[in-house]
Amino acid sequence: MAQQANQPLPNGHPLEEYTIDRQLSLGGFSIVYLATDAAGTQVAIKEYLPNSLALRVNGSTRPVITSEHQGAFRYGMKCFFEEGRALAKLSHPNVIRVLNFFRANDTVYMVMEYEHGRTLQEFIQKHQGHISERFIRGVFTRMLNGLREVHSHKLLHLDLKPSNIYLRSDNTPVLIDFGAARQTLATDQPILKPMYTPGFASPEHYGTRKDLGPWSDIYSVGASMYACLAGNAPQAADDRLKKDTLTPAMMRWDGQFSDRLLEIIDWCLNLNHLYRPQSVFALQKALVETVTPPTPKANQHWLGRFVDKIRKPNK
Repeated sequence: MAQQANQPLPNGHPLEEYTIDRQLSLGGFSIVYLATDAAGTQVAIKEYLPNSLALRVNGSTRPVITSEHQGAFRYGMKCFFEEGRALAKLSHPNVIRVLNFFRANDTVYMVMEYEHGRTLQEFIQKHQGHISERFIRGVFTRMLNGLREVHSHKLLHLDLKPSNIYLRSDNTPVLIDFGAARQTLATDQPILKPMYTPGFASPEHYGTRKDLGPWSDIYSVGASMYACLAGNAPQAADDRLKKDTLTPAMMRWDGQFSDRLLEIIDWCLNLNHLYRPQSVFALQKALVETVTPPTPKANQHWLGRFVDKIRKPNK
């Protein structure tokens, strides 16, 4: 089935003990609504509705799924439900809180806390070229606290990017939209059709995906930090594997940010997963190191430092 536009549930629609207020976002895999519970508290509700498998027309609540796609739809629905159950066990200030999950309208729903703020992507677009190193270190160090919690439950995010890092009003980061978190670290779990965002997905996202691990999310962290400086996503990993034209952070922003921050970004973006930080803890430890103010350096001096960095990668 070709991808198509699914109609959202109408405003005011009752859904279990919730009432739909309005649509918040529409993606290829799901629709997210702002809703109100029986106590009048606002929540976000994510509806499983992949537009490549199901079609809901205006005025209908249940999607139409052809017999050809019934198996794939049900399998995805089962994984979405399992994802909700796994994420509901997480309780961390830097991870979106899942409050409830249920079946209705021939599909499944995940109820989450509704956070006030904006995404890091929106922040990047507003402050292009003017995001401080202090802000980057602060946001990503705290976001990594949440990612450590995710990894400790043998889950991977696998769709980490600025639009999935939410900033509360005080700039506290929250990991949201675990649309790909159903891929676990356990090898006996089935793998759904790959879901990733070019530029932020690691090389392991492509192909057989057998090398996926915490280091894959760490590549995405590096790409997100790179985007904070560049204002847009870095070159896609699959393109880099063919012809790597990505300008290393150490070269592109030499003298504008500390050497250590730029080294960390390039470390995370190494195409070989064995040469990246192997754990969130290792990356956090590097990020909280004392910052040495940047000083302008000649290009040949940068080149020597960068060559040394490749020859002696961080462990």
